[in-house]
Amino acid sequence: MHSTTRLRAPFGRRTLAALCGLLLTALALAGMPVEPAHAATANLAYVANVDSGNVSVIDTATNTVATTVAVGSSPLKTAFNPAGTLVYATNNGSDSVSVIDTATNAVTATIAVGSGPYGVAFNPAGTRAYVTNFGAGSVSVIDTATNTVTATIAVGNQPRGVVVNPAGTRAYIANDQSDTVSVIDTATNAVTATIAVGAGPYGMALNPAGTRAYTSNVNSDTVSVIDTATNAVTATIAVGGDPYELALNPAGTRAYTPNQSSGNVSVIDTATNTVTATIAVGASPSGVAANSAFAYIANLGSDNVSVIDTATNTVTATVAVGSAPFGVAVDDVTTGPTGADLDVDLSAQPHLGILVPYLKYTLTADNTGPDAVTSATLTAKLPPGASATNLSSGCTTSARTVTCTYGAIANGASVDKTFRVPLSLLSLGRVTVTAVRTTSAPTDPNPANDNASAACTVISILLVTCS
Repeated sequence: MHSTTRLRAPFGRRTLAALCGLLLTALALAGMPVEPAHAATANLAYVANVDSGNVSVIDTATNTVATTVAVGSSPLKTAFNPAGTLVYATNNGSDSVSVIDTATNAVTATIAVGSGPYGVAFNPAGTRAYVTNFGAGSVSVIDTATNTVTATIAVGNQPRGVVVNPAGTRAYIANDQSDTVSVIDTATNAVTATIAVGAGPYGMALNPAGTRAYTSNVNSDTVSVIDTATNAVTATIAVGGDPYELALNPAGTRAYTPNQSSGNVSVIDTATNTVTATIAVGASPSGVAANSAFAYIANLGSDNVSVIDTATNTVTATVAVGSAPFGVAVDDVTTGPTGADLDVDLSAQPHLGILVPYLKYTLTADNTGPDAVTSATLTAKLPPGASATNLSSGCTTSARTVTCTYGAIANGASVDKTFRVPLSLLSLGRVTVTAVRTTSAPTDPNPANDNASAACTVISILLVTCS
């Protein structure tokens, strides 16, 4: 049987009084940032409770514990598979990994791994899971189809955090007592590089492009930034006391590092490698995960999770969980608005009546979600000499521009606005009208579909074709 107390050695540099305080208030453990999932587990976070031997499942829409899942002894870390259908929990005290079905929150398998499993990460395809064995100095490679260990890779001393690059070709392992990061070629399961970092590397994270790796160094109170093309440390960032873990937001623009002895979280701007904010949270913060709008901090010493609004860097909720929460994983579906994607469309149809022939334009705002549109403005630019008539309610025209305002549009709904352009005002030949989204709320996450055009060919006032 493996007790988690063996993981406390990195605190040797602290005074005896501080060490005793940590021993009384927490099982000083750490790990890696886990990749958020994207599918079946919308609005859920899984928190490993070391002393309770279970995992708390938080409904992040309400910030309440929806259920609790019993796993092995001293669970440390949790991670979603890329499909969001499974969560793996490392059981440090029973040398195993529990596989949780996120649809039922039932443990469907228990996988024996090496001594003292700590961190866990999946390759992008979800076919392999990589588990660091703290007590064995190795990494277990799990075939997720069969839930069997297919390889064991020797790395540095006391490996903790693990991440896999977006291509699935490299795994990066933080070796606590070696002060290094091991780089594993996933095709050969061989260590191809060893990178010296700060003292006591615990957590690991990668930016979305896989070009930068980050380690939180507990014994030097720093974060190392690694260029993955050269395997060289390009920056060292001073943070708070005992930075246990770190996670990047999905955009890769911010890194969040819980500082256990400081009781706060450092927010790092990854463009400048500077700390831009420090946020007070619970006692002995250790684990962290981030989605598009929130960061979740597992507070080992206060048995709760702090929820940080990453737009304001404020704690907006505190969720009570099990005893000594350490690892946390969250999907990438945020609570509250995540944006509303407006797909702009413009169509034209000739009306060749005897009295006033005209082109009728339909300007469509199609909300593809995920949230409801509260307001929007679309504009259409007319060709030279043209003007608009018969405008829909909410539309105005000035200087060859039609401006249409839209109210609330539900996810999956669309709203049309129309206007006419008399053919007598158009020159013969090709006539093109362009439309664009100028404003909308909440934020539109996809600018690629924010404009459209409609083209017609005017051969005569009574002969027009539109495509």
